[in-house]
Amino acid sequence: MKTRRVFSAPDLDTAENALHAALHMGIRPDHAALVGRAEIEMTRMQDDEKEGSPTDFIPAALRGLVGGGVVGLAIGLIGMAVPAAGIPMAAVLLCVLVGATVGGWAAALAGSSVPSEVRRDYHGEIDAGQVLVVIDEADEALLERASHAVAAAGTRPLRLVHHGLLH
Repeated sequence: MKTRRVFSAPDLDTAENALHAALHMGIRPDHAALVGRAEIEMTRMQDDEKEGSPTDFIPAALRGLVGGGVVGLAIGLIGMAVPAAGIPMAAVLLCVLVGATVGGWAAALAGSSVPSEVRRDYHGEIDAGQVLVVIDEADEALLERASHAVAAAGTRPLRLVHHGLLH
């Protein structure tokens, strides 16, 4: 399981130095990113340094697929259990497929307008002009070494915020 650490840098240069320090310590490039205001990301930040997705599109779509599939399965099984409906097993599979498709589509549509978790949780820092350095790593020892290097580069560690709760 990956652990996330988020650091706040006063400017893009400091954030980039901190990101490079984390990469130098062994953090994989796809496990580290910078997050900032839109004008900073669009005009001054390199693409390979940015967070993968600024919205909740993919996670929402996956939740919708699973939720819709479960609802479709329940409806299909209930239909099979009612003798008057006479729904065959193939129709249950069709219900699962339709449920997953509709659920995934609807949730993805809704998720495309929701900011990513980091952007939601740390919007105050981002709005204030800070650039965030985000590291996700499963190896705790590596995460600790990288965190010290990132902090030494001039960043300030932020408390982990998840869905409005401090951890």
